[in-house]
Amino acid sequence: MTKAELIDKISSGAGLSKVDASKSLDSTLNSIKAALKKGQKVTLVGFGTFSVAKRKSRKGRNPRTGDVITIPAAKIPKFTAGKALKDAVR
Repeated sequence: MTKAELIDKISSGAGLSKVDASKSLDSTLNSIKAALKKGQKVTLVGFGTFSVAKRKSRKGRNPRTGDVITIPAAKIPKFTAGKALKDAVR
């Protein structure tokens, strides 16, 4: 499902115009991004939890030259599905 298809579903399901559905989806996604940027968790009960995980630096190999390189530590977004979502998919 693409973002446009999701906006169509939100629009028809909530009785909103496509413009309003698009604004609400964008606002939701921006709020989740802002919270993750601050290092906070976002929990949607029944759906899942968005959080930030820390990945340690590690050794890697340049595939072109074969040289050993150090891959720096990074923060990555993580999603853990909630029980209701897992049950709905089964």
